[in-house]
Amino acid sequence: MDTDMTEGRILPTILKFMIPLLIGNIVQQLYNMADTVIVGRCLGANALAAVGSTGTIMFLVVGFAQGLTAGFTVLTSQCYGAHEFGRVKRSVQNGIILSIAVAVLVTVISSISMRPLLHLMNTPDEIFSMAYTYIMIICLGSSATVFNNLFSSFLRAVGNSIMPLFFLIFSACLNVALDLLFILGFSTGVGGAAAATVIAQGISALLCYIYIRRRMPVLWPSNFTFTLTRADTEHQLRIGIPMALQFAITASGTMIMQAAINICGAAAVAAYTAASKIGSLLMQGMISMGQAMATYCGQNYGKGDFRRITSGVKKAVLAEIIYSVGAGALGLLLLSPALSLFFSADTDMTEIYPMALIYMRMSVTFYIPLSLIFLFRNAMQGCGYSLLPMLGGVVELIARLAAAAAAIHLKSYTLAVFCDPAAWLTAGVFLTFAYIYVRRDMKKNMEA
Repeated sequence: MDTDMTEGRILPTILKFMIPLLIGNIVQQLYNMADTVIVGRCLGANALAAVGSTGTIMFLVVGFAQGLTAGFTVLTSQCYGAHEFGRVKRSVQNGIILSIAVAVLVTVISSISMRPLLHLMNTPDEIFSMAYTYIMIICLGSSATVFNNLFSSFLRAVGNSIMPLFFLIFSACLNVALDLLFILGFSTGVGGAAAATVIAQGISALLCYIYIRRRMPVLWPSNFTFTLTRADTEHQLRIGIPMALQFAITASGTMIMQAAINICGAAAVAAYTAASKIGSLLMQGMISMGQAMATYCGQNYGKGDFRRITSGVKKAVLAEIIYSVGAGALGLLLLSPALSLFFSADTDMTEIYPMALIYMRMSVTFYIPLSLIFLFRNAMQGCGYSLLPMLGGVVELIARLAAAAAAIHLKSYTLAVFCDPAAWLTAGVFLTFAYIYVRRDMKKNMEA
């Protein structure tokens, strides 16, 4: 089921690969929303706020691991595009060994730092205990997330976006079933929701591993040994570490934003949690196009086809702009009915709904620069340029810091939710110019 993206009509090839990614990302968001809906309706608004207050920390922990593992598989994509299949297998072996170290590191550091981190983020006292329980279980199960991301990324690196989708759908259904079993059947509270997520991720990782071993000989080494190859290790770390740092920097900015929102109280946290879940669902088309372009650019960079890379990026930019306008309109239209899913009938929405509407209106206005972030960042990373995308994360962080500092000083919810749009606008502009520079550098190198 591997796909060679160095041949054929450009946009149909990209869209064919992207659509399963989009479906998978939407399914992932729906089952993340299902977690939130089940918690909110079964355990109350405070439990919803507790889970929501840890979302940015989850993004930090999971994003750091995801950045490293995605960086490890860029080499796989480039070697596949160059038809160097021996190096494809070697990159897989190397990536697995490095990911074992990543899993241990992420688990230990996140577990030790979690309680002081929640205090630092101004987590309200009434939800602190539930928030700590939830995020600690997620951290202790981070190995499942690391290897689920790694094996799925290996499959996508060789153009297979179908099987990760199947495994994700199965995992999503299992997660929802376990949520209901643990929360309603065993009365485990928010800890049950976290455990359901970890178990579902672990099973998805196991299914991906079995499929690669049995059905993807292009990926799995015939004689797997726990031996690192120096050249591949340096290449994978050179790409993976900046990608992980970029995720960590972005996550740090969203944590600062969350701290600014936490000051506004549990109702503000609940409103932001629900509205941002809806917004995350709308963003999946942008994210999916970015993921597709990472593989597309990686394979064509491995082949050395500069013209095909730049032509593909131009077509993707147009597609992203059209999608952003449509997604923004849909978000404003569906906010009110969608919010009712997150709260029980007896919840007073007079304070929650206006704050959710502020977030949604402000966010959708800046969807176009957000879509360019996903597109240019992934395109550059697929070609092996990792420093400039990381600096884009620094630009995001600075913008969020400025808005969050003002919001905390003034105790303003409106300024707090402006952190995201401020980051999207500044980073979108920065990464647009960064891509122009990278395009010129690639052209010069390929001509040489």
